Amino acid sequence: MEQKKSRLLRLTLMGGQARVFLCDTTEMAQKARDIHNASNTCSAAMGRMIAATAIMGAGLKSEGDRITVTINGGGPAGPLCAIAGPDGKVKVTIEHPEIELVRKPNGKLDVGGAIGKDGQMTVMRSFNFGEPYVGRVALVSGEIAEDFAMYYLESEQTPSLCALGTLVAEDIVSAGGILIQAMPGCSEELLDALELRSELFSAMSQLLRDMTLEEIVTGCFRGLEPEILEEIPLQLTCDCSREYIERVLLSMGVEEIEDMIRTQNGCNVHCHFCRRDYSFTGEELRALIAEASAGEQPE
Repeated sequence: MEQKKSRLLRLTLMGGQARVFLCDTTEMAQKARDIHNASNTCSAAMGRMIAATAIMGAGLKSEGDRITVTINGGGPAGPLCAIAGPDGKVKVTIEHPEIELVRKPNGKLDVGGAIGKDGQMTVMRSFNFGEPYVGRVALVSGEIAEDFAMYYLESEQTPSLCALGTLVAEDIVSAGGILIQAMPGCSEELLDALELRSELFSAMSQLLRDMTLEEIVTGCFRGLEPEILEEIPLQLTCDCSREYIERVLLSMGVEEIEDMIRTQNGCNVHCHFCRRDYSFTGEELRALIAEASAGEQPE
């Protein structure tokens, strides 16, 4: 069966008293699983991370803005990192995608055990101008959704309900998430209604398996005046290229490149997000240095 296209809905409740980001990222989670040849547990971790970072990216304003989220909890799967922009493009990597753990007693995948909780989540917002903003928060569980909710509460002083899910079988059955945030002046009536319905989102992956995003909006927010403001197509894609890698090499400095030529007669650069390798011979590195030096000459 063909997977639904990944997309995100941005909506408001009760005339703007609360905002909601809701996404289906099943297709993206499957692509990440395939790229990294990931275990079930690491596929679930990446699926949750993709959804959460896509939601964060949707809150950015300008085309060149980027959000980079890194979770390092000290678990056997190693650090988990994702980058997203306001255009719906996301990329993700995990250090040890092969790690698999025994399921928890309730039958769920042990994402928290793989990621660990002895560490922190770092969120870096990069803009077209000025220095990036970096926020950090201690991990709550390593299960990712609770950690994102804590980040919003501690770093942005915004009470948030965050639910993420990835249902894994032989392939990714469903993946996605939801973020609900009360806006200033939100009524007690709406807060109470959202608290009562919060249990609905505890099985996020089942909702996404059985319903479209629009059906979730209609079914879960009935009576709360949901208004869909925007739909954003989502895509798992890496923006690396040979030209980009050349710029990275040059940023290391001429001495470092000359050392690569002297000791290795070239270099190989591996992209951890898409698993591509870029090879440079010693001659290509010399040409790169010469080109950069010519560009620096005064006219």
